[in-house]
Amino acid sequence: MQDELMIRPITAADSAAVISLANEVHGDNYLNEESLAALLEAGTVGDINLSFLAEKGGELLGVRLTAAPGQWPIDDACTPSAWKVAPEHICYFKCAAVAEGARGLGVGKKLLSASIEAAKQLGCEAGLAHIWMQSPNNSAFGYFSACGGELITTHARRWYQASIEDGYYCPVCDGTCYCKAGEMMLYFSSERL
Repeated sequence: MQDELMIRPITAADSAAVISLANEVHGDNYLNEESLAALLEAGTVGDINLSFLAEKGGELLGVRLTAAPGQWPIDDACTPSAWKVAPEHICYFKCAAVAEGARGLGVGKKLLSASIEAAKQLGCEAGLAHIWMQSPNNSAFGYFSACGGELITTHARRWYQASIEDGYYCPVCDGTCYCKAGEMMLYFSSERL
C-alpha cells in the first residue's frame, strides 16, 4: 500500500534524494556524490546492505548510512580501549537523517533496527556512532541513548577538518564547525528498539 512506511536498502539510484535530505538536516555538503558512493560501498558486503531509507507515498522521510566492520576508519576520535567488543564485530553508524515533518514518528528507530539486523548477518555485536552533541535540543544524543547507546567520551571539533578542507557548512556554527561529537556504542545485546 502506497501510504505505508516502507524501509528498504539504499541504492545508487537514490543518491540525489539521500544527499539532499542529509544536507538539509546536517548542513550543506555534509554528503556529496563521491562521499555517498564511498559510504554505500563501505556498507555493502556481498548481498548484505547496511544502509536504508524510509519512504511513504513516494516521499523520502529518512536515511541511515552504516559502514561494515573493517570498512570505516578507527581514527583519533575513537577510543578502542573502552570498547567491550573487538573492532571486527563493530559496524559504524555514519549518518541518520529524518525529514523535519517525520520526526518523532519512529522513523529513525525503524531505520536503525534495519541496519542492526543487516549488521548482525555480518557477525556484528555492536555499532559505533559519533553523535552530534549540538544537534537542535541535543535530540541526536537523546535518540541514540533511548535506543540503548552508551556514551564513551566526547571529542571536540569532530567535523572541523571537514568544514575547512571539504566544504562542509555547519548550520549550528554558521560555517566552520566547532561542534563536539559524543562517541557512543550501541551493544546489540542491550538495544531498546
